Amino acid sequence: MSKRHAAKYKIDRRMGQNIWGRPKSPVNRREYGPGQHGQRRKGKMSDFGTQLRAKQKLKGYYGSISERQFRGYYAEAVRMKGDSGENLIGLLECRLDAVVYRAKFVPTVFAARQFVNHGHVTVNGRKVNIPSYSVKPGDVVAVKEASKQMLLVLEAVGLAERDVPDYLETDHTRMTAKLARIPTLIDVPYAVQMEPNLVVEFYSR
Repeated sequence: MSKRHAAKYKIDRRMGQNIWGRPKSPVNRREYGPGQHGQRRKGKMSDFGTQLRAKQKLKGYYGSISERQFRGYYAEAVRMKGDSGENLIGLLECRLDAVVYRAKFVPTVFAARQFVNHGHVTVNGRKVNIPSYSVKPGDVVAVKEASKQMLLVLEAVGLAERDVPDYLETDHTRMTAKLARIPTLIDVPYAVQMEPNLVVEFYSR
């Protein structure tokens, strides 16, 4: 299992954006980057720099995805028919931990990974503890009966800062979520603009 070695809030400051839309993000207080040189005026970024930042932002958004894993998603997206950038978003959003997060079963993408790892989630009635498991349209993701009253879950359901996207049919009474369709970029409620086309350009250099 890959681990995040950098502090998660540092991603926000490095990008200069509150990428998860969280009220406690340090970017809400200061938009410059971390470290003693964070306030230096930056020149115009090169095409490579712009593409790299787009990749770091999208990869960082989904928590502890390794570079090897993320490159694998890119390779799969390119093999698929249609727009590679849209395909990449669809693959990322169909990860089990992403579905658990979008369904508001947990408050953060990092909590979603741990929640799945600890065996609190089922897919079509069977326990799945692999965060990268690919959920298919029609699959029903549910919180196990014994886990429904966890404080983490109860707090997440009540979060007002984000809504459940319409490609998920969610029932918070039963704590289930059905993936209705594979989402496109416009469907995904990112707190900031994501540019998967630049990610594709970065890897296809």
